[in-house]
Amino acid sequence: MSETAIFAGGCFWCMVEPFESQPGIINVLSGYTGGHVANPTYAQVKAHETGHTEAVQITFDPQVISYEDLLNIYWQQTDPTDAMGQFQDRGDNYRPVIYVKDAAQRQAAEASKAALVASGRFQDPIVTTIEAAQPFYAAEPEHQQFYMHNPRRYAAEHQQRQEFIDAHWEEN
Repeated sequence: MSETAIFAGGCFWCMVEPFESQPGIINVLSGYTGGHVANPTYAQVKAHETGHTEAVQITFDPQVISYEDLLNIYWQQTDPTDAMGQFQDRGDNYRPVIYVKDAAQRQAAEASKAALVASGRFQDPIVTTIEAAQPFYAAEPEHQQFYMHNPRRYAAEHQQRQEFIDAHWEEN
């Protein structure tokens, strides 16, 4: 039986590949969640008209990869100290959020965030929020698996994120 997880961490174009490349991942869908408009469009979300974040909905096999594993991957793809965007993407639609579907996910997310805070890896406060999952709306087809269909643009978009990851997560 599969489960789902929803994470927002800046541009969804850069959030798919790190999860999709893992064993046990069934599907990663780019989309929008957390706002007040049903069936929003990319243009509406980007214009800050809906309250939504760009997010990914991950369908996974918990027998192969755990929710806790997904949380660990998530933290290593985002700047958890930046509440108003991620890297070159600025605004509330790019804020970092872990959307939880139930008490078990909330408990795991809160424990994972507490462990990151306790690690001292970041000097600034960890501002990623943990919020109840809301309806998830799939993004338009051109936004799905962007890294495969637009490798040059993906590389350019991902560069600043990768530099941050290398600076904060590479073990010495």
